[in-house]
Amino acid sequence: MTDSTQIRTLQDELVAELVARYAVPRSEVRAVLAPYRVCPLGAHIDHQLGRVTAMALDRGVLLCYAPWPEPELRLSSRDLPGEVRFRLDSVGAVVPGDWGNYLRGAVLALQQRYSLRTGMVGITAGSVPEGGLSSSAAVGVAYLLALEDVNGLSISAVENILLDQYIENNYLGLHNGVLDQSAILLSRAGHLTVIDCAALEHQLIAKPADMPQFAVLIVFSGLRQALVSTDYNRRVAECTEAARVLLAAAGRPYQPPLLRNVAPQEYLAYRHLLGGAAARRAEHFFSEMERVEQGIQAWQRGNLGRFGQLVSASGRSSIDNYQCGAPPLVDLYKLLVGSDGVFGARFSGAGFRGCCLALVDPPAAQTVVQQVLDQYRKLYPELAPHAHAMVCATADGAAVVK
Repeated sequence: MTDSTQIRTLQDELVAELVARYAVPRSEVRAVLAPYRVCPLGAHIDHQLGRVTAMALDRGVLLCYAPWPEPELRLSSRDLPGEVRFRLDSVGAVVPGDWGNYLRGAVLALQQRYSLRTGMVGITAGSVPEGGLSSSAAVGVAYLLALEDVNGLSISAVENILLDQYIENNYLGLHNGVLDQSAILLSRAGHLTVIDCAALEHQLIAKPADMPQFAVLIVFSGLRQALVSTDYNRRVAECTEAARVLLAAAGRPYQPPLLRNVAPQEYLAYRHLLGGAAARRAEHFFSEMERVEQGIQAWQRGNLGRFGQLVSASGRSSIDNYQCGAPPLVDLYKLLVGSDGVFGARFSGAGFRGCCLALVDPPAAQTVVQQVLDQYRKLYPELAPHAHAMVCATADGAAVVK
C-alpha cells in the first residue's frame, strides 16, 4: 500500500470482497490500518530496555473486517493462501508455518484479561515476506485493534504494545522488545518517535522547519529466512550474559540481567571482565545508546547530515559489534552508504534477512534506487528476482479507519 488514494482504492476493493465472500452488511464493515516501521537509531537494544527512535511509514497492513454472529474467526488474505478459521473457545497451539498464528496469538493475548464474545470475519492486504519493517508486529496490532473494536473494548496504546509483545514473546517464542509495537502504535507523520523501552514512555519530536526534506528508502535484499530461525534469540542471550557479568561486578547480581540496568560508568569500569560475544554485544548497546542521544540532539537542531552519519554508524556497529547481517545485507548497506544523495543507511530489522533503510534526498531517490539495485543484482544474481525498493514517507500510527 502507498499513498492515501491507493489506500482508499484498496480498502474499497477489500470491502467489496468481504461483503461478497461472507455476506455481511456493508454498513458493518470497518478497517484497521497498521503501518510498517523503521528504527533509524536504537538498533537491537529494545530487548535490553534501551532508548530507541522510530518512524512509521506510509505502507502497512490493511485489515477490513466485520462482526460475526458466531463466536468464530474467519480470515482471508490477499497475499497468503487459504482461510484461517477457529472458534474463540478453541484457539489451539502454534501451527508451524501458518500465517494464522498471529491471529491466534492476538486472541489468547486478549483473553488473559478480557472476555471475547463476538466473532469476526476479515480480509487482509499487505505483507513483507522479506522482513525488516516489522510487518508481523503490524499484523498483530491490526488483529488486536479489530478484535477490540468488535468486542467493544477500549484499550490504551501502552496496553496494546504489551499485548502485541505477548503474541511474539509468549506465543511465538521470539524474544524481542517493544520497539516494533510502540513505533506502529505511537508514531506520527513528520515526527521522530523516541521510545524509552524501560519506562514504556515516548516522545514525539517534530521535524524542524529548517531541516532538509528527506524520503525513507527501503531496499529489499531478497533474503526471506524467518527471523525465529536465525541467531536473533542467541544475540539476546549474549546480551543477557554481558549484563549478568557487569551487574555482578557492580555488586547487584540480584537485578534482572538487562544491559539497561548497568550504568554507563559501571560498564566502563568493568568491561574488561567481558570477552568474546558478550563484550561485543555490550559495546554495541552502550555505543548505540550514545548514538540515540546524539541523534535526538541532531534532529532537534535540524541537522539531517549529522543524524544520517549516526544512522550509518549504527549500521557499522550492527555489523562489527552486534555481528548481524548476512553478506547480502552488508553489501547492500555499503552500496547505500556510498551513494550520492544518501544521508545515512543501516539494516532495518535484525539484519539476518530483509532490507536496508536509507534517508535520502527526495530528488535523488530514484537515481539511488536504480544504481544500488543494478550493482546489487550483479553481486547477487540469485537474489535479483526478489530484490526491489520503495520510496516512503513518514505516517501516523495504527488506527481504526472508516
